[in-house]
Amino acid sequence: MRLLPYGDRGLLVELADTAAVVAVAELVGAHPLAEELVADVVPGARSVLLVARPGVPVGRLVDVAPDEVAVAEAISQPVRQVRRDDPTRIPVVYDGPDLAAVASLTGLSEQEVVAAHTGTPWHVAFGGFAPGFAYLVGGDPRLQVPRRDEPRTSVPAGSVGLAGEFSGVYPRSSPGGWQLIGRTDLALWDLECDPPALLTAGATVVFEEAR
Repeated sequence: MRLLPYGDRGLLVELADTAAVVAVAELVGAHPLAEELVADVVPGARSVLLVARPGVPVGRLVDVAPDEVAVAEAISQPVRQVRRDDPTRIPVVYDGPDLAAVASLTGLSEQEVVAAHTGTPWHVAFGGFAPGFAYLVGGDPRLQVPRRDEPRTSVPAGSVGLAGEFSGVYPRSSPGGWQLIGRTDLALWDLECDPPALLTAGATVVFEEAR
């Protein structure tokens, strides 16, 4: 873990993996000085950016950054089932073009893939790639599959996919190389909403099979 200055208001915490990212973001959010010192916490794939409130010296952010021991202890604890008041439930029609390939890669039947995807809560580790896209972690480890060898030039909005340790929902039509197992009609990005992103860092997501 490394702490690096990031401009005149930021502190970048570089980390080894996504589990550490989730742990640091949670620990900072729970720190008693966070509300006083931190304006924003921005998780990434291997880093967490802490942004100081106006007038707060950037050096004070070190006070809320956890050490490696605290991060290791947080990672070792069971994942909390609900990180917000209620999980966001996403109905999915599991008829994706890569469902059979995922079944073959995992050694599961197609229905077992669906059961694994819906059977464990997922958690938003960080956002990126496109407005409203959330990288979800914490699902059934049997569903860890590689990206497609050949990315698609166009993936329909609402497509639900898997790649590595992550699951995600495409908020709009775009190129993509994830393994597509289903689709949802739920809007992931809506500028009329506050916040416009349905899924934000720390939220819990439960996928449900739509009949």
